Amino acid sequence: MEKIKVIHIITRLDKGGSSENTILTAGGLDKQLYDIILIKGLSIESGMADNEAVAVEKSIREAEREGVRILTLPGLVRRIAPFYDFKTFFALIKILRYERPDIVHTHTSKAGILGRWAAFFARVPIIIHTPHGHVFWGYFGRLKTSFYIILEKITAFITEKIIALTEQEKNDHLHLRIASGDKFSVVHSGIKLDRFLNLSVDPAALRRKLGISEGDLVVGTTGRLTPVKGHRHLIEAAANIVNARPNTTFIFLGDGELSDELKNMASSLGIKEKVKFLGWRPDVAEVMSAFDLFVLPSLNEGMGRVLVEAMALGKPIVASDAGGVHDLVVHGENGYLVPPGDVEELVNSINIFLCDPIKRKEMGNRGKIVAADYSADAMVQKIDRLYRTMLQQKNIETFA
Repeated sequence: MEKIKVIHIITRLDKGGSSENTILTAGGLDKQLYDIILIKGLSIESGMADNEAVAVEKSIREAEREGVRILTLPGLVRRIAPFYDFKTFFALIKILRYERPDIVHTHTSKAGILGRWAAFFARVPIIIHTPHGHVFWGYFGRLKTSFYIILEKITAFITEKIIALTEQEKNDHLHLRIASGDKFSVVHSGIKLDRFLNLSVDPAALRRKLGISEGDLVVGTTGRLTPVKGHRHLIEAAANIVNARPNTTFIFLGDGELSDELKNMASSLGIKEKVKFLGWRPDVAEVMSAFDLFVLPSLNEGMGRVLVEAMALGKPIVASDAGGVHDLVVHGENGYLVPPGDVEELVNSINIFLCDPIKRKEMGNRGKIVAADYSADAMVQKIDRLYRTMLQQKNIETFA
């Protein structure tokens, strides 16, 4: 029996959650049963530092070793670019007609629009889309957001299944009437837990290496430095906290277009020496192990898979109650939820943990239990079951 051919489409691969999720899915599916192709853009819009680009290339090579065929379309970009979009759309149709996949699975908004319509015109039997969150607020102005919502509603008509990362993400789509409830499935994003659960590192030695003063408590965050991630608000909160508690250090892991602005904010607020911007690093897990607590100040978030990583390391959480974050963080159990953009509540919640080592330990331990349910293997198994169900509904002959 021939293998089931699945083509994944995404605009860019970087070390963000949507890319990591897509790579893990494509690489994790059983290659004795599936023939997997991943179509991607050049990732030039990510503005990656050299070490992040090297890590992404390593992930691509690993996926290829796992049997994933990688195709690159230079015109597949995240921004709206009519010339490139038109050219890429017809290139996708040509590829899909040649490859004749059983399933096209698109990822993120832009690739989801182009890829799904290309699959429709190429007469692909099954079209599946994972938004990895959504762009309905926090990303664009009202006019552009309305345009995307209309596109999503129209494109949902040709989509067999939309995979939400959380129940909240599903509910957000239903609230805006993107599609009917029967078109949605919820599959949580997964991570390779072993890297975080079996970490061997001396946090005290690492802190010295990072130049953190002995005795300081460390508040950390990880993510791309972009407006929707809310780092401006965390810098404001950091100024308030450091002025009251000088033995506190804040660490920002990640790169992005706001890097210089955030550094200037820290300097102008007089906390430059207590805020460390480490850029993107390959040893993210090791650095996060040196945190006393983890903060996710996002204004909009699909699921926040970095929260799973932090919880796997036993870190208590302060996070914005945005998107599907509350699927992971139960207020008062394994962390605290605050309204997005509320600096005062950020300060209050962070201070609770800074004052109470027992609470940090207890909530961190509860988070470890939660993290165990979010493995990459569990995610891939759910995707596999979904594929099989869709194939059976379309009367496409499948493996046993």
